[in-house]
Amino acid sequence: MLSFRLAYIFSYNLFQFCGHTWILANTMARFLTFGQDALADTFYSVGFVMSLCQLLSILELFHIADGIEKARLLPRFVQVGGLCMLSVFQVMEKNLLLTMVIMLEEIQSKPVVCAQFFLWNILDLLRYPHELLCVMDTPSTAMLWTRYTLWIPLYILSVATEGVTIYQALPYVEPTAPNSSPLNSTVPAHVGLPVILMLYLPVLALGASVTVWQLLKERQHHLEKWNKKMKKK
Repeated sequence: MLSFRLAYIFSYNLFQFCGHTWILANTMARFLTFGQDALADTFYSVGFVMSLCQLLSILELFHIADGIEKARLLPRFVQVGGLCMLSVFQVMEKNLLLTMVIMLEEIQSKPVVCAQFFLWNILDLLRYPHELLCVMDTPSTAMLWTRYTLWIPLYILSVATEGVTIYQALPYVEPTAPNSSPLNSTVPAHVGLPVILMLYLPVLALGASVTVWQLLKERQHHLEKWNKKMKKK
């Protein structure tokens, strides 16, 4: 009989795979139908499902901590939620960016948001099928290579796109206090938001570097393990 944990992790990976498949299919269909005009309202058409999938991805931290999923906690912690080197707290990478896009309507119609959603979906569609096959104990050589080789450059490109998105959002988070003047400038809390975002960019780059380093180690470990298993057969 299937254990509750096995059924749960299978259902979770299947839900994420179906959700991201729907998002990618919706985005591609809209682009093929409306052309470049579809880029402006990509967020409005798939934003809710994307937000739901990214919110549920926080559960992956508990999967690893509880032993349900075998993976290194640090790279997943940086991808989903984040603690980085030297005690630098990196707030949620995907969820922070998605929250910023939700709050800033001006950035939602930017082409970079469409590109970001596309890369996120490609990354997750490379990962969750492999996770499903591992749950069913039927791993595939092609999926294993894709998961741990093609995924890494796409992740680097995704992080670069996140940086571009944050940079393009900076003009829209500038303080616009109507009564602001040099005489009564007490520097309210929201004034420092652009500075915080600028400081977050190098933190994002540092966290991504740690993640790529850990992913390269995981790739070597899994491919060597697979090669040994094939030689025994």
